Amino acid sequence: MIPNYSGYQAYQKNKYETASPHRLIAMLYDGTLRFMNQAIQKIEQSDIEGSNIAINRAQDIVYELIACLNFDQGKEIANNLNNLYRYIIDLLIKSNIEKNTDALREAISIISEIKEAWNQIGKEVSVSNG
Repeated sequence: MIPNYSGYQAYQKNKYETASPHRLIAMLYDGTLRFMNQAIQKIEQSDIEGSNIAINRAQDIVYELIACLNFDQGKEIANNLNNLYRYIIDLLIKSNIEKNTDALREAISIISEIKEAWNQIGKEVSVSNG
């Protein structure tokens, strides 16, 4: 066990509980990208079980992103994101079945673009609120 592990766990928990809604979504994007990159490494290493775990974790996060969409306020943007997220789920499933890194790379590209736009929105919001 890591020395002072309970302190580390408390820090990690606090990090998520005190983050703004915008930051939480950014963290979900980061996690999705991290697991998709892990899946590519696992596939390249012929680690079938490891790639399956990483892809499933990425899928779980994308489903969480879908759950965070506000269709009442977001309207067309929320619908477009929903379609993109569902396409990413399809890519992840394809990648998991075929052990195909091309589908993962496409999913990474899409999430990276969405994350970049999300970060830009965050900068604009913090400037206008500051």
